[in-house]
Amino acid sequence: MLIPKGALVVSCQARADNPLHGPVHMAAMARAAEAGGARAIRANGPDDVAAIRAVTRLPIIGISKVWDDRYPVYITPDFENAAAVARAGADVIGIDATPRPRNGESVERLIARIRGELGREVFADIATLEEGRAAHAYGATYVATTLSGYTDETIERRAAGPDLDLLSALVGAVPVPVIAEGRFDTPDLVTAAFERGAHAVVVGTAITNPREITKKFAQAAEFWADNGTSAPPGGRAHLSQDGV
Repeated sequence: MLIPKGALVVSCQARADNPLHGPVHMAAMARAAEAGGARAIRANGPDDVAAIRAVTRLPIIGISKVWDDRYPVYITPDFENAAAVARAGADVIGIDATPRPRNGESVERLIARIRGELGREVFADIATLEEGRAAHAYGATYVATTLSGYTDETIERRAAGPDLDLLSALVGAVPVPVIAEGRFDTPDLVTAAFERGAHAVVVGTAITNPREITKKFAQAAEFWADNGTSAPPGGRAHLSQDGV
């Protein structure tokens, strides 16, 4: 296993509309994450993966986001994109392992090709217990809660914070390392994930997206200025997930 047990994995990603978008910024972010104690990096696209590989020896979980309005799956939907991030230096290939329509191979065939033809470990992003079981049966090296709250079936979970119940269920059901990912935006939630049996925890926006972090603080300041109180109704909100 390339991702160590007890690891904090930092997701270094920035979409095209983010001022930090681009390999130079993501490589710097990865260096900062490593200096802060990260033990693995998650990154998107061959250019960012190559830039990060040039500055760190930490394991890299490489994904390739392909946006297509015809298909809901955008995280490494096919073998071609998996191979591209592998060539760029990714040690582990992250894929959307849900059964949703995709422009590419089936989950079962994609995992088999990544393991057999690329010789890489597979990090399976899933949203439900059944998807986690299937990913394990297909040969995934790791199963991650990444997509809980981001599929039609699980959308109601998004506002509730990390899906710790799914994490616990997966730990009890699949004999491979289970990774906690998705809305883990405080150290206490990271601790809770490890208490539930997580092998590692991925944190993205809360560490690597200053724009979203700033928005959270600015909203609190604006609410105070407008209402003379310290918190909006309903308590604190979780950071949006640009890094998924």
